[in-house]
Amino acid sequence: MATKTQDYSAMLKDMMGAFPVDTKIMQDVYKSQSTLAEKMSAVQFDAAQKSTELSAKWMQDTLNKMSSITKAKAEPADYAKSMTDFASATAESAAEHMAAYAEIAKKVQTETLELMMNAGKTMSDEMSAAAKKATEEMTSAAKKATASAK
Repeated sequence: MATKTQDYSAMLKDMMGAFPVDTKIMQDVYKSQSTLAEKMSAVQFDAAQKSTELSAKWMQDTLNKMSSITKAKAEPADYAKSMTDFASATAESAAEHMAAYAEIAKKVQTETLELMMNAGKTMSDEMSAAAKKATEEMTSAAKKATASAK
């Protein structure tokens, strides 16, 4: 008894041919994602560069202030005053630099939010256009299939 095996790959090919796929939509999505990634990277690199510059400046300021501590003093009380001055200056510097870090973080947050909102709008517009086009193509394919079935 010979059994005939159905050719599923031919059936799948026929089915996929009945529903055309527009690869331009996928290319547009890929392009949008790449553009978003590029913009996000630019925001991150800018923040990293500013943070690095701020860290280096903070370290340089600290080292400059430390030089006054290491100098020989004539009176023992001068060492205590030097340490107090250094601690006070370091605390003030820390507050200034932490505020600068907060500004960098705030800018990153704002720019990221703007990018994500713009990307969401763009994706929504693209998805609406793709859905509309797919609906039109499906309707057209269904009408052709109905017409050829009669």
